[in-house]
Amino acid sequence: MAFSAKTPRSLIKSDLPSPIHRKLRKHKFLYFSNQRKTHQISSTQPQQQLSFLNTNSLNSSDPNSHLHLLCINGKLQEALNYLDSMQELQIPLDEDTAIGMVRLCEWKRAFEEGSKVYCYVSNSSNSLSLRLGNAFLSMFVRFGKLGDAWYVFGKMVERDVFSWNVLISGYAKKGFFDEALCLYHRMLWVGFKPDVYTFPCVLRTCGAVPNLERGKEVHVHVIRFGFEADVDVINALITMYVKCGDLPKARLLFDKMARRDRISWNAIISGYFENGEYLEGIRLFFKMREHWFDPDLMTMTSVISACESLGNERLGREIHGYVIVTGMSADVSVCNSLIQMYFSLGCWETAEKVFDRMEWRDVVSWTAMISGYENNVLPDKALDTYRMMELHGFVPDEITLASVLSACAYLGKLDMGIKLHELAKRTGFISYIIVANTLVDMYSKCKCVDKALEVFHSIPDKDVISWTAIILGLRLNNRCFEALIFFRQMKVSLKPNSVTLVSVLSACARIGGLMCGKEIHAYALRTGMALDGFLPNALLDMYVRCGRMGPAWNQFNSQKKDVSAWNILLTGYAQRGQGKLAVEFFNRMIKSNVSPDEITFIPLLCACSKSEMVTEGLKYFNSMELKYGVTPNLKHYACVVDLLGCAGQLEEAYEFIQEMPIKPDAAIWGALLNACRIHRQVELGEFAAQRIFESDRRSVGYYVLLCNLYANSGKWDEVAKVRKMMKDNGLVIDPGCSWVEVKGKIHAFLSGDDFHPQINEINALLEGIYEKMRVAGLGGPKCDSMDGVEISKAEIFCGHSERLAVAFGLINTVPGTPIWVTKNLYMCQSCHSTIKFISKIVRREISVRDTEEFHHFKDGICSCGDVEILRKALTNMTSERN
Repeated sequence: MAFSAKTPRSLIKSDLPSPIHRKLRKHKFLYFSNQRKTHQISSTQPQQQLSFLNTNSLNSSDPNSHLHLLCINGKLQEALNYLDSMQELQIPLDEDTAIGMVRLCEWKRAFEEGSKVYCYVSNSSNSLSLRLGNAFLSMFVRFGKLGDAWYVFGKMVERDVFSWNVLISGYAKKGFFDEALCLYHRMLWVGFKPDVYTFPCVLRTCGAVPNLERGKEVHVHVIRFGFEADVDVINALITMYVKCGDLPKARLLFDKMARRDRISWNAIISGYFENGEYLEGIRLFFKMREHWFDPDLMTMTSVISACESLGNERLGREIHGYVIVTGMSADVSVCNSLIQMYFSLGCWETAEKVFDRMEWRDVVSWTAMISGYENNVLPDKALDTYRMMELHGFVPDEITLASVLSACAYLGKLDMGIKLHELAKRTGFISYIIVANTLVDMYSKCKCVDKALEVFHSIPDKDVISWTAIILGLRLNNRCFEALIFFRQMKVSLKPNSVTLVSVLSACARIGGLMCGKEIHAYALRTGMALDGFLPNALLDMYVRCGRMGPAWNQFNSQKKDVSAWNILLTGYAQRGQGKLAVEFFNRMIKSNVSPDEITFIPLLCACSKSEMVTEGLKYFNSMELKYGVTPNLKHYACVVDLLGCAGQLEEAYEFIQEMPIKPDAAIWGALLNACRIHRQVELGEFAAQRIFESDRRSVGYYVLLCNLYANSGKWDEVAKVRKMMKDNGLVIDPGCSWVEVKGKIHAFLSGDDFHPQINEINALLEGIYEKMRVAGLGGPKCDSMDGVEISKAEIFCGHSERLAVAFGLINTVPGTPIWVTKNLYMCQSCHSTIKFISKIVRREISVRDTEEFHHFKDGICSCGDVEILRKALTNMTSERN
């Protein structure tokens, strides 16, 4: 198949219709000459017309020369005005002058003016000469107007290799790689021989696709046309093979080169880095120095990035020393790379020194510091650096905004996050998906999930990160039901990644969505993601928190048993109050040569606390640092306070706090307050509450503990005061909510829910159960009075929503089916007695996981042994006597 060089086919698609074509008839006719001539102006013409051509410094006898000199002097607007006057006088424009005009427009980046010149020229001729056509081609390609360039190409009477090269490079630079390669082959078909400028462009295109087969074909053409010894062409071949992942072929070409330049070394070194072969790339860098080639800035930035990827601090510092010796440390791009490297290696103080010594900085320098602080969990420094950046007059880019927003999310700085949101709107950076995604994350972590949803819905093209951010945000704000709905919507159009699945599994674990969790497990197995990252441990955690220790053990035995996996199972035993099993499992962990970390001892101490294994708990606490090299932190001290307090050793717990080597935080005093609640020690509890509210007035849980302390002691006036304090501080107790999974679907029940479609059946069933309890002499649910207001302590802190969930499960499942319920508050004594009675009369196993522990009911007996419930009952009886 052959094509005429003079009649191009319209096979190459353009980006836009030609605007210059639409303007052709808008301008007056202009004479055009291909040869420069001297034209005499008739003396019969009015004198005022000559004034357009007369100047003090230029010879007006040759208008084209005058116009050409204006172009040479860069006076574009004057040249255009002069051209208008020549048109009015019908003076032809010669080719050299026209080319000068085109090159001036190209140099000035003046697209509209260049289009105007083209329209003048096109009005005088239906075709373009080679030189003028090439000038227009070059100009339109420089402007990125491929439609106009293609139109010019079609009007050219003849073309040369330059014409084809310009058009090929134009399509390649705009990302139309297939079209660029098609043009190259058409060039060969019409008989043009590629030159030294053709092959680098075509080979770069093959590497950008990437298309190794096409690249090899072009390599054959290089040999056929005799360019195999040209350094520039071989450099392009090396780059092409590198981009296509064929390192051996690239290295073979490099090794066979009779002559190399710096570009050759850069191409092969960066090629190894790009393909993850960092050590070989570093070796080539030192070999380059041995051959007396001085690296340039491109070389050094890539070598510094390689040190970052290798995580080799020593090598990075050596390269830094070389940079200083060679004087390259004055270059901002090299310093930016050094900053990123040091932050990646955790040497943020060295990164600060590099930044402080920079003579001048750009926005990348500031962004590198801000993102570096954020990645090294130094959010306060990130925000301080951003404020300094603003003071120095630098405008942030989208990466800067995303990094600062991440720091705001970590610190809960909602006010600053809102200001950054407004800035993103004003600057247009809100259209960048990285900024929108980070805003979703920031609002979610600042407990403004509705605002996060608003930003999420405004994203036109949501990616996996967008969906993952909102799913995780809903989970963090305890809207797990919605998180599962969003996950199902996401799967319609996008494939979730392992991070998405981890977020959804966390939501399943929170509300006891076992079947949904199993579906995700099956999906992970089908897609090959079951072993990716944190996903195995997320699956293990889901099974443990859903109360399925059997499947949890199966998952544990099928995955890599890192310390996190052991910790998750240990937490499962702690939640069930199985202290002895927790201790046995910990000993098995030690025998398996898995070193415990600081997290390991938290569930271990909690398990000892729930089982009142005080001696064992203290033994493990005292052995943490001596035997296992783990320094106790505030959470461990809180566990010990809970261990002593729950066992009734309140004085010892208080003395332990007094003797702590570190200042106690609110959680430690909270543990003491909880112990005082259990044992009705009001005075000490009030003292602990005072210490808590000195540092934390926003955590609802501490107010609830104090309310419980007063309620257990019959001090309802004090309960009212605490609840008023909460109201004044804008704090509310979450309404009781319980979830039950029936036939693979999760159903949620709020306290006092009267809107469920089966609410009448549920209430009828519960009334029947209450009647049977009264007949059996167990009494029914009753309410206490608080200041004349008919509201019970249990309704405030429990909500009884689990009763609705259990009743729904009984109605909608076949007899004998176990019922699993998860709730967000603790289970009161009344609900505990009611469900215990239900498990006996219906002969069903019923599991309820409340905010404190698992309760597994079978044949009227609870796995918790009724220890805590009995304590609460005794407390209430004492309160009634008082």
